[in-house]
Amino acid sequence: MKSRPVLQVSCVQLNWAKSLDRNLDRCLHFIGQAAAERSRVVLFPEANLTGYYFPDLIKLSPKAVADALGKTRRAAAEAGIWAIVGTIKKTRDRYLNLAHVISPDGAIVHEYAKIHPAGRDERKHCRGGNKLSLFEIDGVLCTLVICRDGRHPELYRIPAMAGAQVLFQPSCSSDEIEAVIWKRVSGRAQQPAGPTTRIFHCVANTVGQSPDGRQTSSGQSFIREPAGMPLAEAGLYQEEMITAVLDLGRADRGYALDSLASPPFLRPYWEGMIRKARERAGLKPR
Repeated sequence: MKSRPVLQVSCVQLNWAKSLDRNLDRCLHFIGQAAAERSRVVLFPEANLTGYYFPDLIKLSPKAVADALGKTRRAAAEAGIWAIVGTIKKTRDRYLNLAHVISPDGAIVHEYAKIHPAGRDERKHCRGGNKLSLFEIDGVLCTLVICRDGRHPELYRIPAMAGAQVLFQPSCSSDEIEAVIWKRVSGRAQQPAGPTTRIFHCVANTVGQSPDGRQTSSGQSFIREPAGMPLAEAGLYQEEMITAVLDLGRADRGYALDSLASPPFLRPYWEGMIRKARERAGLKPR
């Protein structure tokens, strides 16, 4: 019997408000740990290299950020593993919140800019991206959203219609402490994508408090299968890595394809959006 394709994925949960040097050290550590556990992909949280604490990150020099990304690329190449890492990058007009897909030879093969900035500081300093995410990992079509983007299901349902079987979601669900507690109780930090698409959903979230103690983050990183059930889950407070094997034969994209088919009068519009998403997928965020 021919075996079905699988993809082993690790998601790393890290503190969101630490220094660039510390963030880089933890990133390199977990790239090595994921490779040691024979994962093919390791996903890091939103802005894991620069951090998401804007009073500090806007002081970083572009060269320091580029150097950290370069060291991360070399580490991925040495480990022979795919790595998805995040930075908040200065551009000519404001910043972009980026996810970088690094191949096992150390090349950045895809970049996605967060479309929907969230929180007062991010909305002040960042502008949104202008494309959906489609890229391949070992021949498996995948997609990306970043944190708040997950509230906008068209951003991953259109890629699922186009063939994506895995959704990667780097996240930093930081907020005032009371808001984070209510997010945990209500399950609002990240909603599973499987029940509306039938694809895998991998979330790497953050933990920890801001330096002023006013904000925290919700943790609870997860890997969920296409029906929405958890394969692996992280805790509320600690830095850690979770790992699961994805049986890709289960990601049939059934719900997304049903939406594509019915009602028939919408199908031409869906097909137009799929075509545009494919055309723009290779654009470099600027």
